[in-house]
Amino acid sequence: MQLFFNPTITESTTIFSFDKEESKHIIKVLRKKDTDILFVTNGSGYLFKTEITLASDSKCTVKILSFEKAPVAKFHIHLAVAPTKMNDRYEWFLEKATEIGIHEITPIICDHSERKVINNERFDKILLAAMKQSNELYLPKLNQAILMKDFLKHNYEGLKLIAHCEETDKKSLKSVLKPNENVTLLIGPEGDFSEKEIALAIDNKYIPVSLGNTRLRTETAAIVACHSIHFVNE
Repeated sequence: MQLFFNPTITESTTIFSFDKEESKHIIKVLRKKDTDILFVTNGSGYLFKTEITLASDSKCTVKILSFEKAPVAKFHIHLAVAPTKMNDRYEWFLEKATEIGIHEITPIICDHSERKVINNERFDKILLAAMKQSNELYLPKLNQAILMKDFLKHNYEGLKLIAHCEETDKKSLKSVLKPNENVTLLIGPEGDFSEKEIALAIDNKYIPVSLGNTRLRTETAAIVACHSIHFVNE
């Protein structure tokens, strides 16, 4: 199934038009024509079956034939991940985490962060492309970058974890995970969290965890964590 995206569609929508860029892709590149069927999502769990009524490369218009909604997950994965020095590594994490099924992402700026500015617009495009490619119906929420100390001021519901590489007392990730539980997990930059940041997280009720016996890159650690949480919920 080839999936298209339009965030403005709701249950009450009967007809709508794609923007010029998407219309050109549908008509000129994919060579779709009148009466062809397109499957569209609004990124909020809905799958709409539509039929092209106007095959214009500047304003492709469709009517909705039917729709269904995917069930909402009984758990919520929120990864707070420090931006990587090489931007393409963070983009790889965004893509793969979306394919696995992440729900929310917050870039956190840490004491050892070498990259402190991110391009949310580009990241949003990567999330959208990954959602469409994997036939996901829920678009992950990407928050604005935030200092770690400010992130810790938020009282997130569910299990709160911090993965770090310091040789201190830590639990294995798999030992603390439970099905149908919201999880907020902190993952630091290439230089790891500072001792001060780890202590601050623990003061804010975050449980230190280990993701395994090897030292993982930031983006690898994030993918391992995301998959592990999904595995527990299968």
